[in-house]
Amino acid sequence: MPLLNDEIRQEVSKILADLPGPVRLVMFTQEFECEYCTETRQLVEEVAELSDRITAEIYDFQADRAKAEELGIDKIPAIAVIGAQDYGVRFYGIPSGYEFASFLHAIQSVAAGKPELSDATLRVVAGIQKPVHIQVFVTPTCPYCPQAVMLAHQLAIASPLIRADMVEAMEFPHLAVKYQVMGVPRTVINETVHIEGAAPESHVVAKLQEALKA
Repeated sequence: MPLLNDEIRQEVSKILADLPGPVRLVMFTQEFECEYCTETRQLVEEVAELSDRITAEIYDFQADRAKAEELGIDKIPAIAVIGAQDYGVRFYGIPSGYEFASFLHAIQSVAAGKPELSDATLRVVAGIQKPVHIQVFVTPTCPYCPQAVMLAHQLAIASPLIRADMVEAMEFPHLAVKYQVMGVPRTVINETVHIEGAAPESHVVAKLQEALKA
């Protein structure tokens, strides 16, 4: 049974029409002991069917360990959204509910390869000299989470040193405990700096600078 009904498929087809570049949805699954792997794979394949510029690549997390390590994938289900280059845009857990919008936006963004950020932010990002890892913890029912996820992904597109992950908190409870996720969205930068809620771009950039000084 399809995850996307005819009405949604038509709407998504319009959203993904005229993508400026090709996009690869590189998904890692493992049928054994992965509760949402099957649904995530199905979602990736159904979305890929809606544009001739999108390709779905499915890998087994264990059998294709080298590929997972190449892309820095350390848990499943995982989706790397890759355009002309790998911008470090990642989804861990199924991008369902409100996060489906983040998923479609990520596809559009990597296809374009141009970050939607202010000039002030781009100047800060251009000066980054060491790796940055941004994790945005979300749930599918959180209407404010996509804003945080989209901003993190834009930062990743802006710099080869930034990797940004959407992490579905309920699918990875051990991480939710580790990072003390009491509410969502909760953004963690380089393990040390935390942001509660969907903060404005300027605040996130200030926290990014704080993390770089830690």
